Amino acid sequence: MKKSSPHGEVILGAITSWGVLAVLAALPDEGLEWRWSMMRTVFVNPERCIGCLQCEVACAVEHSASQDLALAFREAPLPRKRVHVQAGPVPDTAYPNKCRHCDPAPCQRVCPTGAISRDASGDLVLIDAKRCIGCAMCAVVCPFDVLTFHPLAGALTPEVAVAVKCDGCEQRVGRGEVPACVESCKVDALVYGEINELMAAGRLRESGAVLAAMGSTPTVTTNGDPLAGWRSFGAARVSVNDTAQGAWLRRRREAGARADQNGNGEVSQAIDGTTREEGTS
Repeated sequence: MKKSSPHGEVILGAITSWGVLAVLAALPDEGLEWRWSMMRTVFVNPERCIGCLQCEVACAVEHSASQDLALAFREAPLPRKRVHVQAGPVPDTAYPNKCRHCDPAPCQRVCPTGAISRDASGDLVLIDAKRCIGCAMCAVVCPFDVLTFHPLAGALTPEVAVAVKCDGCEQRVGRGEVPACVESCKVDALVYGEINELMAAGRLRESGAVLAAMGSTPTVTTNGDPLAGWRSFGAARVSVNDTAQGAWLRRRREAGARADQNGNGEVSQAIDGTTREEGTS
């Protein structure tokens, strides 16, 4: 078989690209929305999360039957949150964890009953509670540990704990609203939008931080170092990371010391009890 040349592959790729563009250009105007639609999702800015748990409460209320804060927690079964705020190792740090709606989704591929599917837009991975049997295969393969299991009102039977995860608030988004967790977040730790636009906004914030660090230190010092600003920014980041790591290690040492102290106390009590028994005998 004759081996194709790199030039031929480039030409073929160009022809294919122009062919795709020609097909898209031939679509009617009502197809424009489909052609240029981009994935919209909830994006997490973990450095902004303060662990207030408002997103968890808003999520549970949104998925309740009453959708009322005063009535939701009296329902049976209780409404369940789909976002999980995990406290960090350093005080005042937390991470709101939620489903990433992977594509392809490992949970969807291993579900034996077909309870997990992708919606028509292709952006959301959804669970049909009526088809879920609670086998937890989805939780085994989920790389982000976002699935929980609870009885739900829409399940096949009220006794079965079915898989629960973020559904992207598809009904709210369909009404032109943002997801409940995003609406309740006051510090923009959770934002909703087109993924590329959100990433661009993040790059803008990082650029502003770098430029601010550069401006805080003269870029040219007496010894003529033009990178003094960058080194100052790097030193500040290292200092913050070292402080955070030191606090985490200190907490671990304190926890270990308390555990050792409790263990020694139990051993001392056991020895004292044995001595008293021998003296009595």
